[in-house]
Amino acid sequence: MFMRPTRYLIQFDPRRIHFEQTDFLVIGSGIAGLFTALKAQNYGQVTCLTKKGITDTNTERAQGGIAVAIDESDSPILHLEDTLKAGAGLCDQAAVEVLVTEGPARVHDLIRLGAQFDHHGDTIVLTREAAHSRPRVVHARDFTGDEIQRTLVRNCREAADIVIKENHFVLDLLTNRAGRCLGALAYDTEKRELVAYIGPITVVATGGLGQLYRNTTNPAIATGDGLAAGYRAGAELMDMEFMQFHPTALAVPHAPRFLISEAVRGEGGILRNSQGKRFMPDYHPAAELAPRDVVARAIWRELADTGQECVFMDVTHLEREWLKKRFPTIFNTCAFYGLDMGTDLIPVAPAAHYMMGGIRTNLDGATNLPGLYACGEAACNGVHGANRLASNSLLDGLVFGHRIVEAVKNEIGKTVPWSREDLIDAAESGYPVRNEPSFDPKELTNQIKDLAWEYAGLIRSAQGLAIARQKLAALASEITGLVLEPDCLEAVNLLLSARLMVEAAARRTESRGAHFRHDYPERDDVNWLKHIILHNCLCSAC
Repeated sequence: MFMRPTRYLIQFDPRRIHFEQTDFLVIGSGIAGLFTALKAQNYGQVTCLTKKGITDTNTERAQGGIAVAIDESDSPILHLEDTLKAGAGLCDQAAVEVLVTEGPARVHDLIRLGAQFDHHGDTIVLTREAAHSRPRVVHARDFTGDEIQRTLVRNCREAADIVIKENHFVLDLLTNRAGRCLGALAYDTEKRELVAYIGPITVVATGGLGQLYRNTTNPAIATGDGLAAGYRAGAELMDMEFMQFHPTALAVPHAPRFLISEAVRGEGGILRNSQGKRFMPDYHPAAELAPRDVVARAIWRELADTGQECVFMDVTHLEREWLKKRFPTIFNTCAFYGLDMGTDLIPVAPAAHYMMGGIRTNLDGATNLPGLYACGEAACNGVHGANRLASNSLLDGLVFGHRIVEAVKNEIGKTVPWSREDLIDAAESGYPVRNEPSFDPKELTNQIKDLAWEYAGLIRSAQGLAIARQKLAALASEITGLVLEPDCLEAVNLLLSARLMVEAAARRTESRGAHFRHDYPERDDVNWLKHIILHNCLCSAC
């Protein structure tokens, strides 16, 4: 049986910490968090907490763009069909309908805020990416996320009713005895003090979990803190077995796994193995434009067959100056590592990229805990199913962040009855804070990454997951105390998230989307057209 974690990450005395009131609390500063904050500031004072700088996000790294049906040849119905197909039977169709029908308005919101996307004259340029039937991806060359992040940051900093608290590591969500979310407990890493933020609405928009794996396209901040905090508070987590591995991350020895965007294949990039053979037509009729899970596993099989560390992206048939203009970030990064996109084959391999699972929500972002909402990669509303369609993630953050505010706008600013006594009993349920931790954070983190990559990565099995489960439990049993340092706190959150993922992956005895079991290699619609829900020490399927 999966062990129940401590209610709080650390022990604390509610009578000795500073409390601040806010009308609307947002945790996270990526597209989901900042867009939600901008929408909410029309109804009250917004506080936005982020554990590092405001631009330290997954959003800032996004290259491809935002998928939205705005072309005359396209329609929300076609976008819906593509999303459902990629999701391998587990998408919530109502959620997808919301995404594709409300998406165009939210993209125009971004444009009104000042986001500059690629245009040809007065027409927005659209590109096609894998598993899309039409060109529908709005982009700013290959730095779309950076353009969006800068736009949202500028608007938030100019807003009188949005307070940004950088370097505030959210340790936990605060709840009263009835289970209502009251806000969050944060650690100010600059002032080195605990601060509790109390308000009627709390939104978790903390992003994903890519740092669970040895190889990832995600930045260092993606350690699943919001997922772990939500689970400890009693929020339901759903689809935790579904981690998407991007097929094409730059595979240069001793270098970070820099993303080689889906758009490169969308513009004609070809994948070749170490013998120079184009292999994707052997695996899927759409070849390089197959869904990400298909391409990632095809690459894995090619590597397993050849014993090589990478395959190669070939764009040498495309004009060099055009490549430099269309993909400046990728072009310059490749050049930094001695590779010329115009003449060289680019070594690529799969890397952890996006978490389909997360805190379970309805179509308005509400969780099972009153007062708690979630959106973006930290949330799971069923819109991505078992495998996210390329460039739907940024749209997800926009659409469902907006819906949260529309659903709660009449509650923003209301007084929430609470007292410090609500927190006293549970506050003793946490790890004691010490001068020295009971473990080496870097060593623990590396052990977790290696276990996840080996046993809960692209290819899984009952035997491997059992090994991971046992070893992760042993690591957890060795933790007896923490220090208030981000690397230590992140390691413990990562460990809990790893155990949740392994638990869900072990339960799903089939292969579907991003979850592949070589001991259950077939999709099983008879028994597994359902979701795995994790709630404290309980596991269920619905």
